[in-house]
This record gives sequence, C-alpha cells and structure tokens, in this order.
Amino acid sequence: MFQQLFSPSVQHTLDLIGIFVFAISGALLAVRKNFDVFGIAVLAEITALGGGLLRDLVIGAVPPAAFTDLGYFTTPFVAALLVFFLHPQVERIQVGVNVFDAAGLGLFCVTGTVKAYDYGLGLTASAALGLATAVGGGVLRDVLANEVPSLLRWDRDLYAVPAIVGATMVALCIRYDALTPFTSGLAVVTAFVLRLLAMRFHWRAPRAWNRRSTVSEEEAETP
Repeated sequence: MFQQLFSPSVQHTLDLIGIFVFAISGALLAVRKNFDVFGIAVLAEITALGGGLLRDLVIGAVPPAAFTDLGYFTTPFVAALLVFFLHPQVERIQVGVNVFDAAGLGLFCVTGTVKAYDYGLGLTASAALGLATAVGGGVLRDVLANEVPSLLRWDRDLYAVPAIVGATMVALCIRYDALTPFTSGLAVVTAFVLRLLAMRFHWRAPRAWNRRSTVSEEEAETP
C-alpha cells in the first residue's frame, strides 16, 4: 500500500472540500435547469460522489467510501441547501468556486489513481480510474440534466486533459518507484495549474482534422 499524500485527517478534510465544491457545481446546474429541491440535492450528490463511487465499484472497494463515511454523504446536502437558498450569491463567486473545483480535480485524479493501484489494477487502468474519479461525477451530472457532458464539448475549456496529466504522472511515478508525498503533491499541483491556465486562456482540445464535408453540420445531426 502506498503512503497517503497527507495525514488521514488532512486527507479527509481535503476530500470533503473537494466534494463540497463539486456538489456546488451540480446544485447550480440544477437551479439553472429549474429543478426542484429534490433534483438539486440529487444533482449535488451525483456530481460530488459519482466519480469515487464508480471507482470503488470497479475496484471492489465495497461498500463504497461514499456510504461508509457520513461526512462524504451529507456534505453534498449541505452544499445543495446553500445553493437552494443563496444561489444568486453563489453565482457571483463562481470564479472562486471554479478555482476550488480545479483543486478538487487535481486532488481526486491523484488519489483515485493511487487507490486503484492499491487494489491491484495495472498502471493504465489505475490512471483511467483516476481520471474517472475526477470527472465521472460531472459526466453523470450532465447526463441527468440532459446535456452533452462538458468534457466532450469542444467549446469548453480543457477539463479532462489536466486530470489525465495528473493521473499519468502518478502512474509513471509508481512505475519508476518514485511515488512519494512530494511527487504526488506535484501531480496534484500540475493538474490544478493546467486547469487554471485552461480557464484563463480558454485552452480547448482540437476537433477532427480536415473537417471539410459536403454535408452541413445541421444535416449531419438530423436522424
């Protein structure tokens, strides 16, 4: 088993912060979609816990951490209530929420990769589950809200790529027996900074090469 990035208490606190911020983003989308209070709570829970839940089910860590730690399960409800009553004020600090969201992305892609490897997965699969831990909740949120997931849209700033970089750095450190709290922290910071730069400079992934076609995009979308 690999050494935790931080002490258990600090790790738990950081997890709760990441879960809280992810839940805020889910609840805000629910408000924009005019969901009721139950819909707001569901989207907050799914966004915050979906990635970790998927990872734990795949690696066989059952019951998942989301159901064995009351703090993990109740924190999204707190975020949902906050957004339910104060969503105009929360919207005004969206930039700050995005910064914490980027930090959660960096943390979860690293801890997800390490946990998957601890449960016996190979390096590639562990990195893939690290990515799923970081972005899985957002994908489930968008699907439930009847939207194309943000990480699949070319018109959104890079989100999955920073998580892929962070998870890959961890996998390489494991491969070369260099995984320490310092190198793990470096992977977190790298993913975090890449996400911030993507938001600041609107970096986006390229679309298909040589996109010319005799069929218009509108016609192509017609079933």
